[in-house]
Amino acid sequence: MIDVYSWATPNGHKVHIMLEECGLEYRVHPINIGAGDQFGDDFLKISPNNKIPAIVDSDGPDGEPISLFESGAILLYLAGKTGRFLPDDVRGKYEALQWLMFQMGGVGPMLGQAHHFRIYAPEKIEYAVNRYTNEAKRLYGVIDKRLGETPWLAGDQYTIADIATFPWLRSWQNQGVDLDDYPNLKRWFDTIAERPAVKRGVEVLAKERKPIHDDKAREMLFGASQYMRR
Repeated sequence: MIDVYSWATPNGHKVHIMLEECGLEYRVHPINIGAGDQFGDDFLKISPNNKIPAIVDSDGPDGEPISLFESGAILLYLAGKTGRFLPDDVRGKYEALQWLMFQMGGVGPMLGQAHHFRIYAPEKIEYAVNRYTNEAKRLYGVIDKRLGETPWLAGDQYTIADIATFPWLRSWQNQGVDLDDYPNLKRWFDTIAERPAVKRGVEVLAKERKPIHDDKAREMLFGASQYMRR
């Protein structure tokens, strides 16, 4: 059994989708990041960076339990555990890994900044809004070009690179992007969105998440609580 400590965010949904795609049995434990659950001692034991998602697999390597944090690491672990969504051949594996790293190092952080400065920042800073909106559009362009060459990010197979990237693009409107400007990406996006496992994955904890309106949630997400040494 895999215990998933998560919330309905793009990084959380990566793991939810992967678990559904692999058909693995799992239990979800909500970590309400607006309420500060991510700073609890029990959660920090498995996710020392106080970020979701994290997992505990009771049937880990050699039958011993293992806990993991960082969504990219979890995707790689689940791919290894099931033998799915990561090519077996060396060239194909590294094609997938480079696009996974592209998501982890570029798409996630930059689109996260676009969300913050466009939606959540207490004051609108024109320079920041323009910088991250333009970077979002650039990244969409990189993906669109790639998907004009291959059906999936890593080539001919649907892989953890696609699973990792898709949830971050679901909020394209909040990023100042028009999906119709990227026809190859839109084809890929619509195809993934129709997968039954993806539909189930993005519904995990979705009803639990509420819009951020109160000062406590803003403090937990964006205030000094984030920077305390623990």
